[in-house]
Amino acid sequence: MKLLLTGCTGFIGRELIPLLIKEGHSLTVISRQSKRKLKAIDNEQSINFIQMDPAESSSWDKEEIQHSLKSCEGVINLAGEPIAEKRWTTDHCKKITNSRIETTKNLINNLRNLRKPPKVLINASAIGFYGSHPQIKFNEENIQGDDFLANLCKEWESSAKNKPRATRLLIVRIGIVLAKDGGALGKMLPIFRAGLGGPIGDGKQWMSWIHRTDLCNLINESLKNSAWSGVVNGVAPNPIRMNEFSNSLGQELGRPSLLAVPGPILTLILGDGARVVLEGQNVQPQRLNKLKFKFSFPTINEALKAILT
Repeated sequence: MKLLLTGCTGFIGRELIPLLIKEGHSLTVISRQSKRKLKAIDNEQSINFIQMDPAESSSWDKEEIQHSLKSCEGVINLAGEPIAEKRWTTDHCKKITNSRIETTKNLINNLRNLRKPPKVLINASAIGFYGSHPQIKFNEENIQGDDFLANLCKEWESSAKNKPRATRLLIVRIGIVLAKDGGALGKMLPIFRAGLGGPIGDGKQWMSWIHRTDLCNLINESLKNSAWSGVVNGVAPNPIRMNEFSNSLGQELGRPSLLAVPGPILTLILGDGARVVLEGQNVQPQRLNKLKFKFSFPTINEALKAILT
């Protein structure tokens, strides 16, 4: 297929883009950064690369992007400023919101203007949609929560649902993505390797995670399979508590995991962004199970072993 990709040049894209090329797809990649700065498409001469800010409506007027839109058969929209890496100042919250909502609105507006819209749109969301709770097991049928992330995800998904009628939509509510070259695990590894790791907060909060390979495989599968529509939770079938994750990581590295990171210190560093890792939620991939998606790494031990060997 001829695919248009937004937000696919970072942590997830580093594995997703090579997979899509291997599958024989033709890719047009949109990014705010220059091509030479992007590891995901380094030395990939076959990719049609367009540097633009998709959150700016005027950037979609470029002839190059309009030409790519007219010929594309599928769209993967993963665009969004990282959520839990900085303090949630007013400016940063605006970036978190605009990078998702404005990008998606601009994309949808342009798709709706096409005489022949793409067959499929895969749009990211996040398990933050559900809010957090220490006891509830969330699945795709639960209603949204009522905090900043939940409201952001609701608006994000609502924007995507305005897609052309002929375009099949799959919304993937993504959990904590694990790989060693970025994301939460990438930040933890140097600390744990130094023997200074441990659970964050009280360690009892749930962590709903997915190995990056499984996330990329489910995106790839959803391109091919027309049964994949609506909403799926992009999480492994076995969420764990934070202290279990820390113990498993420490054991895999042969290092202790005794030094807990107190919640107040994390809050001092990240502000409200600390809630993402301090509160957590138990999210189940109910629809992926019904779709018979086969996880390569269903348990945390299998995932960490594959990542760290």
